[in-house]
Amino acid sequence: TGHPRREELKQMYGWLKPAVAVPMHGEARHLLANAQLAREAGVKTVVPAFNGEIVRLAPGQAKVVDDAPVGRLFRDGKLIVPDDSEGPVRARRKLAFSGIVMVAFAMNRKGELLCDPDVEIDGVPEEDRDGESMLDLVLDAVEGTLESIPAARRKDAAMVEDAVRRSVRSAVAEAWGKKPICKVMISVIEGKA
Repeated sequence: TGHPRREELKQMYGWLKPAVAVPMHGEARHLLANAQLAREAGVKTVVPAFNGEIVRLAPGQAKVVDDAPVGRLFRDGKLIVPDDSEGPVRARRKLAFSGIVMVAFAMNRKGELLCDPDVEIDGVPEEDRDGESMLDLVLDAVEGTLESIPAARRKDAAMVEDAVRRSVRSAVAEAWGKKPICKVMISVIEGKA
């Protein structure tokens, strides 16, 4: 396999008689076990180093002296981006798995709807298991949410946006079993009301 067993490592340490051992392969538990084995085999200086740790071997005593940035990087078009938990790579993975529902509509400052909502669905089935249109299900969720919010509270566009987003996401999840990404865009139109 390319991975020596304990006795093979002991034999190697016996042949080479290294002054310094730096275990370099495996999980933390493997590195620590290898360090202990090196000590037992008589290696005077053992420096277990973990991902990103920089070890100085000479001059002087061998030891960890610094850290280097580590982690996965992705090529994203012409860019190199880190594999962070909230980055664009994660968002596209989620989009590929669960699709997206976008809802857009206009309201006036009083919170009154000025037009029918526009809905775009991508990566979500067109119908639920009973043959009902997913588009109709989303429109019903939007309408029901808007009707359930008291007129005085509909003036808060951010609250309306969040309520519609949660309602649509929940309705699709109930029908499909997956929670899509859901984006709600509200245009608040100025003018006489």
